[in-house]
Amino acid sequence: EDTWLVTTRENRSLPELYEETLLVKCLFFLCLAIALKMINNKLRIMVKGIFMNNHKDMVIEAKRLRDFYAMKKNAGIVQTEFGFYSLDRWKKEGHINEKTDLDELFGLEKRGQHSLGGLGWCEAEFVPKFDVKLIEDRGEYEVEQDTAGRHVLYFKNRRSGFMPEYIDHPVKDMKSWEEKCKWRMDPFDTGRYVNFDEKIKEAVKAQSEGKVIVLNAVGGYMYLRSLIGPLEVLYKFYDEPELIVDCMKTWFNLIDHVASKYQEYVTIDEFYIGEDICYNHGPLISPEMIREFLFPFYSQVIENVKKRNIDRDRHLYFQLDTDGYSDAVIDLYKEIGLEYLSPFEVASGCDVVRTGKEYPDLLIRGGFDKRILATTKEEIKAEVERILPVMKERGGYIPCCDHGVPEEVSFENYMYFRELLQQYKD
Repeated sequence: EDTWLVTTRENRSLPELYEETLLVKCLFFLCLAIALKMINNKLRIMVKGIFMNNHKDMVIEAKRLRDFYAMKKNAGIVQTEFGFYSLDRWKKEGHINEKTDLDELFGLEKRGQHSLGGLGWCEAEFVPKFDVKLIEDRGEYEVEQDTAGRHVLYFKNRRSGFMPEYIDHPVKDMKSWEEKCKWRMDPFDTGRYVNFDEKIKEAVKAQSEGKVIVLNAVGGYMYLRSLIGPLEVLYKFYDEPELIVDCMKTWFNLIDHVASKYQEYVTIDEFYIGEDICYNHGPLISPEMIREFLFPFYSQVIENVKKRNIDRDRHLYFQLDTDGYSDAVIDLYKEIGLEYLSPFEVASGCDVVRTGKEYPDLLIRGGFDKRILATTKEEIKAEVERILPVMKERGGYIPCCDHGVPEEVSFENYMYFRELLQQYKD
């Protein structure tokens, strides 16, 4: 007790001195913790290549792509393609083989973006996937169950170069949804993260090179259609809305969780959804249904991704990929932040020149009529000259076919098309 009352040189008791020292220590460690967190965050940002806004630090393909996102007028046109249904024909004719580097042959660029993946594109990202198995032999055709649980009609022994017919789907009602599919979308299933460390390394490397980091996922409508079927899903919006909502909640939970894991390491530049919600006159469901059943989940994903991004100042782009007459939904999807649209199917009435004028702030990809490639060089040249000068001057445009290059397109015609586009590369 006597020791407890001993005073210091300043004539203060030990308890007073102890309290003062404790307060100083607490303040010191609090400041130290804040400083370390700031240093750690800055190191994470620097190491992971977040500060890549200076073009001189980027690989050339990233610089060119970011010029597109910035809608830089008269910037060099990115050289890319949607895809090919024509490769089998060109192989048979001897123009290419299995070892041919198509990028080098056609003058296509390295990708200036990095897609994170793992969230589907045209169907749900199931883990585990359905077993692929033969369901029925129909002579020249065969029915097979695919990895999404659908029964698909193919040409016998062929799986590419054409559009197959989907004749049955796994979800009929709430019971079949829960028994066959819902459990396959568990965001915590460890099987979903096999080789995840390698994916993170690839993403971090891509970001350090300034590439655009894309969170790409199957869109809500495409996902519902893959579960239920293109006709049947239309009835379900009316007859079983609770099923639609439960499917969409499951979609959201998976995408949000996987995105959060990626965002521990990289900043996401773009949220892309493969939607295919339009046909030749507009959307397949009403704007009211889109707002009710899809937009709440899309908006929440976008909001959460923005909040979690390491670099909070980085702009998050939202891209919609839909076939059909997509102009009909531009204003609708702009309600939740649409800035980028593809692929502008010409057969459905799309015209990138017209849309580019109507929406000067819209990023546009695609829009070259694949059918013209099967005609004459004169018609191909005329269409290139109608589109490219105007859209290059506008900025924010990447030309490619409005879907996969069809089998009807000759190798000679396609090479001519690529040669014309090369004139706009710089």
